[in-house]
Amino acid sequence: MTRKSLPIGIQDFETIRSEDFYYVDKTPLIRRLMEDGRHYFLSRPRRFGKSLLVSTLKALFEGREDLFEGLDIHAHWDWSITHPVLRLSFGGKYNEPEDIARNLRTQLDVIERNAGLQATPYPTAPERLLDLFDRLHHKTGQRVVVLVDEYDKPILDVLKDPDQAWANREYLRGFYGLIKDSAEHIRFVLVTGVSMFSKVSLFSGLNNLKDISLDPRFATLCGYTDADIDTVFAPELEGLDRNEIRTWYNGYSWRGEERLYNPFDVLLLFDEREFKPHWFETGSPDFLFETLKTTSVSLKELENRTVDRSLISKFEIDAIDVEALLFQTGYLTIIDENSDGFDTFYKLDYPNQEVRISLNRGLLQYLGKTVVEAGREGRDICTLLEANDFEGFAETLRAYLASIPYQWSTSGDLTCYEAWYTGLLHMAFRAIGVEVRSEDASSRGRADMVVLTGGQVFLFEFKMVETADATETALDTALAQIRDRGYAEKYRDREEPIHLIAIVCGRDTRNLLDIRVEPVK
Repeated sequence: MTRKSLPIGIQDFETIRSEDFYYVDKTPLIRRLMEDGRHYFLSRPRRFGKSLLVSTLKALFEGREDLFEGLDIHAHWDWSITHPVLRLSFGGKYNEPEDIARNLRTQLDVIERNAGLQATPYPTAPERLLDLFDRLHHKTGQRVVVLVDEYDKPILDVLKDPDQAWANREYLRGFYGLIKDSAEHIRFVLVTGVSMFSKVSLFSGLNNLKDISLDPRFATLCGYTDADIDTVFAPELEGLDRNEIRTWYNGYSWRGEERLYNPFDVLLLFDEREFKPHWFETGSPDFLFETLKTTSVSLKELENRTVDRSLISKFEIDAIDVEALLFQTGYLTIIDENSDGFDTFYKLDYPNQEVRISLNRGLLQYLGKTVVEAGREGRDICTLLEANDFEGFAETLRAYLASIPYQWSTSGDLTCYEAWYTGLLHMAFRAIGVEVRSEDASSRGRADMVVLTGGQVFLFEFKMVETADATETALDTALAQIRDRGYAEKYRDREEPIHLIAIVCGRDTRNLLDIRVEPVK
């Protein structure tokens, strides 16, 4: 196969097809969209190909047959019929009350001008939209296709300002409601974004949208599959470790049989020939980190967490669930699901190594670490552990904990304190890619943390005490708990050294008091 140009940052279907960039054919799924319905909503994380999908649909309905030659849909589409397309994209800034109205007026100006329509005197964007549907329909004789990209950005941009977020939401709710009111003029609707605001809160007037975000039939509508990498991008694979590509970037799932790659990661890897967090580095999840901090949720508590469907498929300004935020923004994905006959439950975890390392390292930086410190301290802790230098491990861990501002209030109970310190050590290991299993279940309980590194197994149990006087008793209790509940048994068949480690921290000192280690014989 001949190498082509990599469409890095190019979201325009015409450019990709006419200038011979790599393109993964999504038209079989687009054809299915046409067969199954007419009004759709799709949520995917940033840089996952939503804008390219919208651009593809625009070209399809406008009858750009030349761009679809060689693609699956070419032989199955009636190219003699074209439709007017009204495409809206909310890619600007929306920090001020008038920003949405101003942006929409500008977009409608462009649409009217490109359609050869005279500007209308209507004072508001909603009034102009109603009139525009009618005029486009009657001028062309065909109903209008409505494509809305980044529908939620005016709200997500101002989540730190709830009043402005509510105002933007109310404006958009009224605006989107007009699309349903114009049903006689509408042929097809697709709304895309990152978040899944409920139909009640945002789409009450457009409640005929079919949400395909978690529909297995359309799970691969955006993103690349393993087959795509091995076929479409085959010329780019030479010199790269195929398994490493999969470990670093594969793993996203929206209930489909195949796991997906973020296209941005893959394209940057093929361009730079270097494994690094390409996608993560393009966005700053400060709002996510602030939410984790203010809700006192540790990242370790969210790994392998089972939630019901309603928890990850909703997003409200005044009730932002951390699981929903992490899932919808692409930092967690579905790794398993089950049903009790009434509810469906999903198990969430990191999609891949890029996110696993970067998110934990990013949170440590948000808590005050430098970029260098976030990785170096984890490596120091891990190196001492692998060398069985437990005294050095304790000393380094104590310094690491002391360097991070404490987040819990003095009124927090000991369970909160224990979760905080467990989470910090967990993040240190995750930030350097070490395999960690928190709340590791066995038939007789859950080990606080299991670390698999350097050909050894380390079983941790954390205890919090009010004062240093209780340290010895807590160490005895922690070791007895690991030992008596048989947490080590599930790891014996690895035939690797196993160490039981009790860690005791003090509420008053807000740091490590002591550790005790016992090898398993």
